[in-house]
Amino acid sequence: MFTQPDYAALFAASPYPYLLINRDFTIIGANPAYLESTGRTAQQIVGQHIFEAFPTDPNDPASTNVDEVRRSIEQAFATKQPHTSALLRYAVPRETPGGHVFGERYWSAIHTPVFDAAGEVAFVAQNAIDVTDLYRFDAATGAYHLRHGAHAVPDMPQMTRPQMHEAMTRILSLERSQLQTMFNQAPSFIAVLTGPDHVFEMANEAYYQLVGRRELIGKPLLDALPELAAQGVRRVFDGVFAGGKPVVLRDSLISLQRRPDGALEQRYVDLLCQPIFGHDGQVTGIFAQGSDVTEAYHAAQALFEKVQQLEEVRENQTFQLTLADRIRQLADPDDVTEAACELLGRALQVSRVLYAQIDDAAGTVAIVRDWTAQGVASLAGKAMVMDDFGPPMIAALRAGQTVVNHDVARDSRTAGNTGIYAQIGVGADLLVPYIKAGKMRVVLTVQNASPRRWREAEIRMAQETAERTWSAVEAARAHAALRRERDQSQSIFDSMGEGFAVLDKDWNILRMNAEGLRLTQRRAEDVIGHNHWEVWPELRATPADAVFRRVMSTGAPGILELAHRMPDGRQAWIETRTHRSLDGGIAFFFRDVTERREAQEQLTAADRRKDEFLAMLAHELRNPLAPIGAAADLLQRARLDEAQVRKTSQVIGRQVRHMTSLVDDLLDVSRVTRGLVALHTERLDIRHIVNDAIEQVTPLIHARRHHLALELPPQAPLVEGDHKRLVQVLANLLSNAAKYTPEGGHITLGTEVRATHVLLRVADNGIGMAPELVARAFELFSQAERSSDRSLGGLGLGLALVKSLVGLHHGTVACESAGQGKGSTFTVCLPRLDSEVAAAGALAAGPVSAPAPSDHLRIMVVDDNVDAATMLALLLESNGHEVRVEHAALPALAAAEHAAPHVYLLDIGLPDLDGIELARRLRARASAQRAVLVAITGYGQEQDRARTAAAGFNHHLVKPVDMQKLYAILGEVCSARVRDSA
Repeated sequence: MFTQPDYAALFAASPYPYLLINRDFTIIGANPAYLESTGRTAQQIVGQHIFEAFPTDPNDPASTNVDEVRRSIEQAFATKQPHTSALLRYAVPRETPGGHVFGERYWSAIHTPVFDAAGEVAFVAQNAIDVTDLYRFDAATGAYHLRHGAHAVPDMPQMTRPQMHEAMTRILSLERSQLQTMFNQAPSFIAVLTGPDHVFEMANEAYYQLVGRRELIGKPLLDALPELAAQGVRRVFDGVFAGGKPVVLRDSLISLQRRPDGALEQRYVDLLCQPIFGHDGQVTGIFAQGSDVTEAYHAAQALFEKVQQLEEVRENQTFQLTLADRIRQLADPDDVTEAACELLGRALQVSRVLYAQIDDAAGTVAIVRDWTAQGVASLAGKAMVMDDFGPPMIAALRAGQTVVNHDVARDSRTAGNTGIYAQIGVGADLLVPYIKAGKMRVVLTVQNASPRRWREAEIRMAQETAERTWSAVEAARAHAALRRERDQSQSIFDSMGEGFAVLDKDWNILRMNAEGLRLTQRRAEDVIGHNHWEVWPELRATPADAVFRRVMSTGAPGILELAHRMPDGRQAWIETRTHRSLDGGIAFFFRDVTERREAQEQLTAADRRKDEFLAMLAHELRNPLAPIGAAADLLQRARLDEAQVRKTSQVIGRQVRHMTSLVDDLLDVSRVTRGLVALHTERLDIRHIVNDAIEQVTPLIHARRHHLALELPPQAPLVEGDHKRLVQVLANLLSNAAKYTPEGGHITLGTEVRATHVLLRVADNGIGMAPELVARAFELFSQAERSSDRSLGGLGLGLALVKSLVGLHHGTVACESAGQGKGSTFTVCLPRLDSEVAAAGALAAGPVSAPAPSDHLRIMVVDDNVDAATMLALLLESNGHEVRVEHAALPALAAAEHAAPHVYLLDIGLPDLDGIELARRLRARASAQRAVLVAITGYGQEQDRARTAAAGFNHHLVKPVDMQKLYAILGEVCSARVRDSA
């Protein structure tokens, strides 16, 4: 007879602890095993909320995993499936004499739903096994660890061992389940292969996704994946198995037949093959783990290509900016093309880049500019026939197509014309045409000596360079034309011999040319844009003010001359012609007419002096004629004795000699002023000239009872001149001093010797001269006021004759006077002979003279200032040197090969290469290594001298050149050559 089991007795007798919990988490029952495990009684916990019966430790809330227990219970209710918490920490309170104490416990719990008759979950049974004796908790890492040692739980009761076994089974089952889940769900593919044939023992889901759904487990590698046989995979696995060392493969390409009868698919994988060792240390299998990185590989490749494209774009943009910055500064179209060719050639690292103009009608190409790599011949200046390079290629260019030729020998368009390409050293080229008005005008060509695969970025760079270059060339030509037109207008404007200015109707100065600025002594920034009356306030309420306003209001032109006080204090006369401009303002031309007015005044004064002279001449001629006429009448009317006749004839003779002297003076002045006097020069002792002059004027000096004092130097200075004329000069000055000094006066004749000149000074204490007479003392017909008896006589020709004769001797004459009644001083300055200058070395310095060279030198002068170079060459040649002149660096380099100069005199600022670079190139040549290099420059600071010294210069001279220093340098070179030849 079947007996209904007593489930309550079974519940109470079970050695496994059970706790029954309803939906509101109220404890509805607990068996003795549970009460014993927790140390509680049924009265203490039944009917209470589970988390009130087993509260949280306030001092260590984490020690009671309330949330994990709640989730497990809720999941059992919700899923109607048991839920296992294989291992959790939950501290249980215990009563002690000191109060509640929480004892840390570890539990293996399972929550099992219990159903009612309707199939709904009535309550959940918690089976919690205390495994505290088997595990420990690491608070630092939050991990549980199994206790080690055979005697970890020596006193475990026999009745608890099934519970421990159950708990361990749960834990191991859960861990195995978790490991299997992790293995299958791992994102990377994993396989375990054993034995030398690499038999599949395990493979996860990712592995099947890689190789496709096929039989793997229990099959050798190549039986399971036969398509890998020819791909070297077996060698990799064999190596790991035999060597016992892992192998890592990155982005390895393999081909897999992922579908039966399907095509091979290429996949990229990262693979780690790790050897598995047995207890004996031998390799028993291989752990293969990796990732299918095909998409990542392709994405990386795409990213790499995109980055490369962006980098190429960046490089191209950087290049184009560099090109734009470079050509923006250039005004000459040829300079633009030259710069573009150079920059493109260096950027692409090719053999040659050329810019060629096309004459399409004639079928020729003229190479204007090119850039070449080192060792590659230039084609600039050459003309060639277009069809020689391949008619198909020329046809493509005429159509405006960029021709990309990777290999001229293989390209069908050029294969038949390889001779011309070989001749100019081209293996590949890239040609970009410029079409205008339907015709090909120019071609930018990039050439490489060997075949080359042109990249798209390089083609774009060449095309953009061509476009930018053509635009810049056309802009440069347009700007050049505008500049020529503007410069022509500006040149006319600035080269006008008159000042020109334009004012608007508000009196603002719109323009003023260079001559106008010079005349007004103003700067453009101080004039242009400023109000006229603010710049020249002194013109208000003057005739200029009235004329300007009348012209602006009526339009009738006006002209006036007005005296101006210039900024430098000079009084100037300005003539102004004023016209009304189209916008209602005025434009006026003005010029400095001061010289003209002064010339007019001088002509008026000269005319007045001429009239005075003619009157004086008539008087002077009449004076001797009166006694001559009287003597003639006397001789005709009376019978005279011999004494009277002699006396009468002496009167006639004296007056005739006086008239002859007057006529001689007139003729002498005429001949000198017209340049008809020929000097008979010789070496003269200045003392002889002084003695002869004194001898001539001594009678006059004695007659007027003057005292003559002589001041002569001990040495005998020499001059070169005409003895008669120099005596005439000095006698004239002494005679004037005697005439214009009252009787009994003092006259001094002194001679002063200087380094390069001799001074003859005649001073008196006579009537002196007013300042206005001093200013014109040496003009024709000028003389001091005569006495009432006109006893001093003269025509005012003497000093004019003195000045002319002294000028013929390359000297000067000057006059000084402190005023009327204070005497006068006349000083004649004559050059000394060179031999005298050399002998007077200790005297004041004068013009530089070169020492006579002991040996002539070959000298090259390089200076772009033609006049300066020519004068320096003439000076050096006059001292016996052989001189060659060049005006630029490159011609100088070419000439130096044959001339082999001993000395180079190099200007630093040269038009092609500067003097620094020229010196470096000369020093690089064996023929110039012993030559002396002298820098001639306007810069003389220490850093400038350091630069020339570093370039190889021996000496550094600052402009204007100290010739004494240069002669000293040349003397040292001559002396060194003499020593070397001895």
